[in-house]
Amino acid sequence: MLDERALVDGCRHKDRTAQRKLYELFARKLFVVSQRYTKNRDDAEDVLQDSFVKAFQHIDTFRFECPLEAWLKRIVINTALKHIRKQKPWQNQAELEDVTPNALPQTEDSLSGLHYQQLLKMVQELPPGCQAVFNLYAIEGYTHPEIAELLDISEGTSKSQFSRARMLLQQKIQNERPIPK
Repeated sequence: MLDERALVDGCRHKDRTAQRKLYELFARKLFVVSQRYTKNRDDAEDVLQDSFVKAFQHIDTFRFECPLEAWLKRIVINTALKHIRKQKPWQNQAELEDVTPNALPQTEDSLSGLHYQQLLKMVQELPPGCQAVFNLYAIEGYTHPEIAELLDISEGTSKSQFSRARMLLQQKIQNERPIPK
């Protein structure tokens, strides 16, 4: 197998074999990322496809300052966010400037018993604004100010969307659990 530097060099020279190998090496992992930001498989595939097109168009900008996978993941996230922004999910949303962690019920429940596909489906069922903010904050590790800048929303909107996402997910998780006898 070619190393990453050879793959990138091949992609820079528009070598279709290198492009295919790069795609095969990272597509599955990046598809999972794409699914977290989209409502269905078709949208996730579109985001992934657009992301690889962008990656191949801009491969000359990759300088190995970070792992290739991280660079590609960033492209997928940005492509997914652009897809979401086109839908304008934050219009007509109330803002909460000061959302505190105590605003939500705190539970000691674990997620054991829930499968990844169940959790993914729950996240995909969130309203688009909640889904994007939840993924960026809880999974990708962005801060609310960073999310606000990425999504061109206020920090308060980011906090309120995250709060709403947590509440909705907690309700979904409670509904999925079998009732103890």
